[in-house]
Amino acid sequence: MVMPALQQATALADISSREKRSVAFSSVLAATLLTTMKVLVGVWTGSLGILSEAAHSGLDLVAAVVTYLSVRLADKPADSSHPFGHGKVEHLSAFIESALLLITCLWIVWEAVRRLFFLEVHVDPSVWGFGVMLISITVDTFRSRALFRVARKYNSQALEADALHFSTDVYSSSVVILGLALVYIAEQRKISWLRDADPVAALAVAGIVVYLSVQLGRRTVDALVDAAPAGASAQIAKAIASVPGVLHHERIRVRQSGSRLFVDLRLTLESNIPLEHAQSVVELVESKVHELFPAADVMINAAPRKPPSEDVVERVRSVAHRHNFLVHEVTAYDVNGRVHVNLDLEVDPKLSLDAAHDQATRLEQEIKENLSEVNEVNVHIEPLLKDVTAGNTVLLDRAEMERKLVEIVRQTRGVLDCHSLEAHQVGGNVVVRVHCTMDPQLPVASVHDVTEILEFKFRQAFPQILKVNIHAEPKGRE
Repeated sequence: MVMPALQQATALADISSREKRSVAFSSVLAATLLTTMKVLVGVWTGSLGILSEAAHSGLDLVAAVVTYLSVRLADKPADSSHPFGHGKVEHLSAFIESALLLITCLWIVWEAVRRLFFLEVHVDPSVWGFGVMLISITVDTFRSRALFRVARKYNSQALEADALHFSTDVYSSSVVILGLALVYIAEQRKISWLRDADPVAALAVAGIVVYLSVQLGRRTVDALVDAAPAGASAQIAKAIASVPGVLHHERIRVRQSGSRLFVDLRLTLESNIPLEHAQSVVELVESKVHELFPAADVMINAAPRKPPSEDVVERVRSVAHRHNFLVHEVTAYDVNGRVHVNLDLEVDPKLSLDAAHDQATRLEQEIKENLSEVNEVNVHIEPLLKDVTAGNTVLLDRAEMERKLVEIVRQTRGVLDCHSLEAHQVGGNVVVRVHCTMDPQLPVASVHDVTEILEFKFRQAFPQILKVNIHAEPKGRE
């Protein structure tokens, strides 16, 4: 059965792919129209500015086709040969577009220098020249805005590169119009030095394109060599710091592949916490990263903090957990400079005593090898309870048992009241549950001592009692 979240993610990916392909294809059509118009008018008027724009648009057409093909390929799902997907194709496409822009600039500069110093070419600043450039500005403005919108929406560097191309067209076309206007003024007013305005305008176009293409090329190279996106690591570090349970991060690795971000984290958590707790912390960290980067692929490795050297109990727990032993009730005490450790070890109830004793012996050895100050380890073996045991109301005289247990509670110092006392028969034994009210300001250690005394008294009165569960409540919170 497909999970709803997976279905939603697949549907969003399909919508993203269709929208990106649609805007990329419209870019191809617009580039074809403008290139054709500029070539025809440029040849007719002899304007190098318009011809340079035609060459620029011609390479934009090639770039638009490359972008369209790259977007189609980049959205292919990951496979065995490309486990991280095909997103790098978008960066390669953007790099190719940058290279094409630089090639265009070299030709424009070469031709402009020839016309300025070696070759005289008559430029006819006709209404057609102005018209085609105004049409170009209008089309490029709408086209670049549409591309930028989809590029930002889906974090597509290929579409962003395409949008950058067409936004540069807007500026460069404006410069060409200025050059044509100055040539027209030169002819009308007989100002000879303004006749070179057209090649100068072409040089200005080249300068704009060189600057923007170098900026774009630098970003695409960064993505191709897996440089971390600017500011991404700092944002993630700040988000991680706000998650309870994370002591600190040892590693944050971020890389971009197409519209997707890959995040690799190594976190340090408290030692000896339950696996479920560690998992909840990891899931919360992952959700924080997804708040920043919704489409990110997040890999998190959580490691426990090394227990302080002076905390013997925590270090004992750490050794036990590291070797997959289930322990509880760990205590340590110093006797004449010698540390003794007592603990309960839970084992499979089906194990023989011989096999269980081997596990206990192995645990003792591990603790002594890792904690040189520990002189003796005493392991109490308990069965690991996995199943729910059937229980019935106690077969003894319930009223009599309850009366005696309540009397025991009332005679125990530290207990203010008791309620909800129940006894159940489990096999040949008895399980007792009771709620006790105590002083709200009583320290937890003292509360534990009181419950230990109660449990001892209960067992003295009724040896058949197997388990006593005492729930301590502060007075006024019953």
